Amino acid sequence: MNKLDFIVMGVFALLILSIGMAFTHMGSKNGNSYFEAGGETPWWINGLSLFISYFSAGTFVVWGSIAYKYGLVANGIQLTMVIGGLLVAIFVAAKWKKTGALTAAEYIGQRFNNKTQQFYTILIMLYSLLSTAAVLYPVGKMVNVATGLNVNTCILIIGGIIILYTAAGGLWAVLVTDVVQFVILTAAVFIVIPLAFREVGGIHNFTGKAPADFFKFFNSEYSFEFFLAFLAYQTIYIGGNWAYVQRYTSVSNVRNSRRVAYLFAGLYLISPFIWMLPPMIYRVLNPGLTGLQPEGAYMMICSRVLPAGLIGLVLSGMISATASKANTTINLVAVVFANDVFKKLIRPAATEQNVINSARIFTVFFGILTIGIAMMVPLVGGIVEVVLSTASIAGGSLFAPILWSLYSKKQNATSVIAASVSSLVVSLFFKTIAPRLLHISLNRVEETALGVGLPVLVLLAAEFMLPVIADISLPDRRLVAVGTKEDERHRNSAISQNVFGIKVIAISVGIVGIGVLVLGTLAKNGGIAMIVGAATAGVFFPVWRSARRLQKQITA
Repeated sequence: MNKLDFIVMGVFALLILSIGMAFTHMGSKNGNSYFEAGGETPWWINGLSLFISYFSAGTFVVWGSIAYKYGLVANGIQLTMVIGGLLVAIFVAAKWKKTGALTAAEYIGQRFNNKTQQFYTILIMLYSLLSTAAVLYPVGKMVNVATGLNVNTCILIIGGIIILYTAAGGLWAVLVTDVVQFVILTAAVFIVIPLAFREVGGIHNFTGKAPADFFKFFNSEYSFEFFLAFLAYQTIYIGGNWAYVQRYTSVSNVRNSRRVAYLFAGLYLISPFIWMLPPMIYRVLNPGLTGLQPEGAYMMICSRVLPAGLIGLVLSGMISATASKANTTINLVAVVFANDVFKKLIRPAATEQNVINSARIFTVFFGILTIGIAMMVPLVGGIVEVVLSTASIAGGSLFAPILWSLYSKKQNATSVIAASVSSLVVSLFFKTIAPRLLHISLNRVEETALGVGLPVLVLLAAEFMLPVIADISLPDRRLVAVGTKEDERHRNSAISQNVFGIKVIAISVGIVGIGVLVLGTLAKNGGIAMIVGAATAGVFFPVWRSARRLQKQITA
């Protein structure tokens, strides 16, 4: 990397920070703006946010590492997200919207009781620490590979930027920066792929020199049985992860909540087959990576084929993807802390502004803890081990019981907690104690099947043993009488916020496109970048027009 790459990274980081800070005033107006983004955000914004917050830089390190070693196996694994997303769109997203709750934590308090809500809040916060650290470390690793800077220094700088704009702007800052980060990442990848094919000598040369079984979806470690177990986990995770529940509940109606999940599934159907190509190509160019080195394969191919300036663009895309994943989780945890811990347990008489300030302070505190844990990832076997083990142990245990309760009239506080605790204890036992004490080690399939299957078995047993609960109706705290002045004010406020958010997206995407276009003109062999930049800049016009059309819906 040279000075131009660092300048590019700095400019794009400043852009993302500026976007987040642009929502500081809006987020400070009231809790509806800061926590709910008005409660009626456009479904396509939430869908893109859901996708990019799922598709983090960890994807390029974790799945990129698998793609380098095993080829299309990485794509096979990611097809579970497509099917899981479709199942959520058909069966789950609308259920969350119909609860009338903003967050999963609020739903748990309404459906069960405050103690159950506090139990899951504590566990989700601990889980979120690990999951957010697991996305901060990969991007630190990628910047380290490209720049030579210390990994921990990279994690500290990137984490600090994420904390700053997430604390300032709330959910709107998260949603809009997610969309812009999606554009940056997409532009970067579409520049890398043709240059990587040129380096390897074309598609025919790539396929001819690839290892045997490189284009099969399954192997002995990531088998079809693993695919099925991971599919069950992905469905539970996409439908039950508290951070993603916000994407289904903050849109205007049930139909749009489904659209959010459909867009997620559609993007995941296409993107892995495009975005996993660079590390697969690098396997042919440099087949000698061993140990944890494949974690850096994506950045290695970028450093090899990209001219000055465009390496900085790709790194900005990776950082953007990580920021999306991290800010989504950090914002969710701050919302839960402010509304369900601070307001209920610490300061019941707190004003709305007090609650917003508590969320901002907790964002900073939680972010600092996350950065510290991210720095310790190498001590536990690398990022692939952290991601897959955390998923198998905690995913089903924490999210499956609450998802089940959306459909059941029998599950109570005791049954869902029993399912979570028993699954966590047994999974942790087989992960940490059984290998040393009993010399029993579970493979990927067994580990994932246990983490997902055990809570389901406990919940299924409860269905046969427990009586039907007489009344589990949930109040809709946001419901106002249609046609009243209050309803009109709420609708106008939501539309105004949407218009502002969409205009910020349009301007930001235009700036990104122009920036990429300029980089293409400066770079040697930058023709592809110029085309991508021009196409990206052109997106400004339809997005801006959509904001203008929406603005006309505001009533006097």
